[in-house]
Amino acid sequence: MGNGLKGGLGDPLEEPLPLRHRGQFRVGAVSVQLASDHSADVELGAALEPFRVEGDGSDIDIRVAWVSELHSPKVPRLFDSGSTWRLYEKEDGFQFDFVAAIFGEHPIKRLLIDRRFREANLQMNGRFFAGRPCRPLPLGYPLDELLIMHRLTQERAIELHGVGIVGPDGIGNLFVGHSGAGKSTTARLWTSLHDVEILSDDRIIVREDLVREDPVREDLVREDSSQDDRAVLQLAEQDKAKRGRGGMRMYGTPWHGEAHFALPQRAPLQRIFVLEHGQDNVLTRLTRSQVVGELFARSFVPFHRHEYVDSALSFLERVADTVPCYRYSFEPDERAVEKLLGFRD
Repeated sequence: MGNGLKGGLGDPLEEPLPLRHRGQFRVGAVSVQLASDHSADVELGAALEPFRVEGDGSDIDIRVAWVSELHSPKVPRLFDSGSTWRLYEKEDGFQFDFVAAIFGEHPIKRLLIDRRFREANLQMNGRFFAGRPCRPLPLGYPLDELLIMHRLTQERAIELHGVGIVGPDGIGNLFVGHSGAGKSTTARLWTSLHDVEILSDDRIIVREDLVREDPVREDLVREDSSQDDRAVLQLAEQDKAKRGRGGMRMYGTPWHGEAHFALPQRAPLQRIFVLEHGQDNVLTRLTRSQVVGELFARSFVPFHRHEYVDSALSFLERVADTVPCYRYSFEPDERAVEKLLGFRD
């Protein structure tokens, strides 16, 4: 990886040497590879470990290195989370600085990444961690989610605040909602009553299925599933015959909610429900503009660049044209589940 990005101390990074250790994971069909001379720097941690893949090519390449010190930049911030990270725009890309109150204002790590979110250098501040028995995970939250969220701006995809459920009837339902709307309650309710798959109870990635070079089955499959060449070709033909181009899929993510569901799986998306607490389990079909507005309000979109927002809105219009979406005013009991199992569009 030779991305030419400038180092956080102001000097160009040398052309990368062959790095001995690598680790790779994939979330929402976005593959991220870490490379370092130290094995501890490519450990994924408990949350990302189920999403590990091996030798599959990567969408984002990250070189991890330790530096003696990182200083706070003296340039205006593009965005400030108010707690753990800050964003700066550089001539050749972006700079994400991660801070911790216990260490003051100096960054504990810094990500330098190109504008298309393909290649990056991740610098760890040795001043804070040298000599400590436990080294921090370089890609620990929220960096992992920020990487994926920003990469999705380059693709036909978006991250939504929702729970993805594949029911006993094989229907892929996405329930979106703000915090407290009943997402984790919905996940627990469905699992208590039926044999279902919960992809995530808080963060779901939705992306357009364009029958890519790595076709997958119509039923639920793992992200790291493999088939021999003949089987892959057969599945590709089946996919084209059944679905053509432009369907939607939903993907599980590591970033779970209170119910702790987080699976490295994906499934066709067939319905979307906007959750709200109510009575009598009432379904109301939403118009195209309502769908875009409701989903955008529950999406994770980097708002610091207008083109990212425009891209998200354009993609949500495609979702609205492809997947039926309903407002679901529900009561958290068995009837709420059975109503949907018996529902026909």
